[in-house]
Amino acid sequence: MTASAAYALPKPGGIDMQPAASALAEEVHFFHNGILMPVMTGISLLVLALLIWVMIRYNSKSNPVAKKFSHNTLVEVIWTGIPILILLAIALPSFELLFKEGVTPDGKQVVARGDGQTVDFVFDNDFPESRMVKRADHLQVILDTGAERRTLKNRQDFTVEGWGEPELVVSLNEPAPRGASVILRGGRSTQNVSDCPMAKRYVDGCDKEVVLAPTMTLKVNGYQWGWTYSYPDFGDFEYSSNMLPEDQTTAALYRFEVDNRVVVPVGETIRVTTTARDVIHSWALPNFALKIDAVPGRFNETWFRAEEEGVYYGQCSEICGVRHSFMPIAVEVVSRPKFEAWVDSQRALAGLDPMFGDNNVKLAQADAGASAE
Repeated sequence: MTASAAYALPKPGGIDMQPAASALAEEVHFFHNGILMPVMTGISLLVLALLIWVMIRYNSKSNPVAKKFSHNTLVEVIWTGIPILILLAIALPSFELLFKEGVTPDGKQVVARGDGQTVDFVFDNDFPESRMVKRADHLQVILDTGAERRTLKNRQDFTVEGWGEPELVVSLNEPAPRGASVILRGGRSTQNVSDCPMAKRYVDGCDKEVVLAPTMTLKVNGYQWGWTYSYPDFGDFEYSSNMLPEDQTTAALYRFEVDNRVVVPVGETIRVTTTARDVIHSWALPNFALKIDAVPGRFNETWFRAEEEGVYYGQCSEICGVRHSFMPIAVEVVSRPKFEAWVDSQRALAGLDPMFGDNNVKLAQADAGASAE
């Protein structure tokens, strides 16, 4: 799936949510379409059927003499107990989603090189006590030979000693080939693997993948009526982003396109902090199931990880004044090399030296070789 301007925009007459561009957005959409909608539809049809049955069975012609009782214990227990069970069925998966959305991932990655003999590799479990790696879905072991990259199975391909201890010892059943990368990813923030069909995730289950800690922070500041963005990890340069006039864009992109887009790298965790200068705004990107208020005098935080390159559009989702509908958001997701070139171009505009020279370390989650061994 390749994202494009047409893909990332709402379509006229559309009644569904915009296509998901991240694994977390897929889970949010499934929660709505696969859990909430069937429950709401079932309740609506049941209530409609009961109303029709009462109108037919108990109208004045069919039932001229009304009953005199005012209570029925069994009926009252049923109409109290069943809604409680329904709410519990909705609450349990929603708690997991709220946790994933509300807690910025802190996973880390360690890369070791195989020598054809070593089978034991150590992962420092140096997280706070509440965030330590304590079970199998908190740890990923990936073997990358250059020609093939695959995720190994716990107990089938490797074993682990020291769950919940300061050091985990990962023992492969077979030595890693010489020159191959053994990638250990650990953390409590996990999500289903992106190539697993959504239906299978909740029926047969899927392996979890650890979400790594953010490689960068995007600072968002809302004002009447536009946005300013800054990148503190890359020199803290700042620029404004405002809606393009109608004569400078196409009819389809009018009120969506901006003069300066947000640019982020694909496949990496992005921390987003929001605030505002004047009134409450809301930074929202439907394709990522992302919506967070920008409140004056307060910093809010969220995160996202784009799975595909492309341009994704959103709008301010808080009524903030007469030009509320003229505050579009445009996020361009690009490859890591293009992102680094863009950063250096912005640094040049701000009078700063290039950051990504040939000898600079490039912190890219998408490239296992970029992590320290």
